[in-house]
Amino acid sequence: MLMSFCAGAELLYDIASIFPNLTFMDFGSGFKVPYKEGDMHTDMEKIGSKIAASFMNFCEKYGRKLELWFEPGKYIVSESGKLLVKTNVVKQTTSTVFVGVNSGQNHLLRPVLYNAYHHIENISNPNGDQKLYSVVGNICESDTLGFDRFLSEVREGDVLSISNAGAYGFSMSNQYNARLRPAEVLVYENEAHLIRKREVLEDIYKNEVELDFLNTPQQIKENEIVD
Repeated sequence: MLMSFCAGAELLYDIASIFPNLTFMDFGSGFKVPYKEGDMHTDMEKIGSKIAASFMNFCEKYGRKLELWFEPGKYIVSESGKLLVKTNVVKQTTSTVFVGVNSGQNHLLRPVLYNAYHHIENISNPNGDQKLYSVVGNICESDTLGFDRFLSEVREGDVLSISNAGAYGFSMSNQYNARLRPAEVLVYENEAHLIRKREVLEDIYKNEVELDFLNTPQQIKENEIVD
């Protein structure tokens, strides 16, 4: 990771030297966060010290100081967000034990969209015997949140915690099949604060326009249409 960032920085310096009127350089993103055990985690202190030194050296050669920009969005918020779901049913089949929860791809799309891995824990029974489960949602589509996961024994009513939901969680959520988005809660200094209200049914249909074609045809005026 460190070698990749340093090599990328040298390429940027070569390109930047061609342009005499720069005010900043944007090194972009790419800071890794772990989704499961063994995944790479970015060492920000090592990368920061190396890039800072090389950047100052480049600015000296460039002839003036520039601003150094990064875009560490996922690195900041991914691990800070967890999706809590409630177990509706535990169902034994010939192939696996399914844990059906009151959420799905409409709240966390990443596992279905591109097979992203999100760690899952049973926070209602953290010390239970480890058993193999597949955690699935309540949407009538391919809606698996986690295949073949060893979890502490799951019972109906248990709350499961799905990790790394802070990045691309809410922004990729949807109201598929008229399902509502959940509330968002910020825990700060051991106190919970509501930061986004739970949706209600009115949030789904409030922008719909009712037309009565059978009785009184309505004329739509240009000034009534807002792009």
